[in-house]
Amino acid sequence: MTLSERLRQAVAPIWQKTLTHPFVTGLGDGTLPLENFRFYMCQDYVFLIEYSRLLALATAKAPDLDTMGRFANLLDATLNREMALHREFAAQCGISPAELAATQAAPTTYAYTRHLIRVASLGDLAETVTALLPCQWGYCDISQTLARRGKPAAVPFYAQWIDLYASPEFAALATWLRELLDALAGTASEERLVEIFRTSARYEYLFWEMAYRLERWPLQCQRGSQSLYATVSKLRVVRIDWRRESSVSSVARAAEA
Repeated sequence: MTLSERLRQAVAPIWQKTLTHPFVTGLGDGTLPLENFRFYMCQDYVFLIEYSRLLALATAKAPDLDTMGRFANLLDATLNREMALHREFAAQCGISPAELAATQAAPTTYAYTRHLIRVASLGDLAETVTALLPCQWGYCDISQTLARRGKPAAVPFYAQWIDLYASPEFAALATWLRELLDALAGTASEERLVEIFRTSARYEYLFWEMAYRLERWPLQCQRGSQSLYATVSKLRVVRIDWRRESSVSSVARAAEA
């Protein structure tokens, strides 16, 4: 069993749960509400920006020119072609380029990308590829599974999404990353690699969950909004009431004494 196969085996329950997540199955049968898919597209755009930083770090860590060139080409394709296609695809769903650019990372997107960048910044190439692999391999597995079940004819851009990630080109990329990681076996602690792979696999599941639940930050602090002011005001009232109750209690204790 290769290193990548052992890592996949270590997270088998998470992997299976991701394949059967309601966002994924709804995408496959066309029942996923458009609002959820639009939310996903916006967050995925933010993710791609940070993913590009990860590829830049992987390029710098590559041990040879061939590997460096593969990562550099992937970075160029992501920044200059894939993101343009993402904007075009988003437009079909009613999302403008301005809306994409203004998207703020939801809590899960923020946490996931921080995990990826931290591993790529502090770790070696084996750790960097391990952090990245659940995304590439997972998308390949999900899209191919959905394609085998039959694409949703009633929602063309869901079918297009499946076609994109079920393509031979994307599968070849996932295979290359697996083979690269297998070739790096022994250069890093396998226990550490399992930990990194498991964390990324968990975030892959949580990314679908985030989009399914339309995850938001608990407190939205927007310019011109009174929400923060109102919250702070309520906290002040509670604090004043607490002080008042404390003062009354102190007086009562003093009277009893």
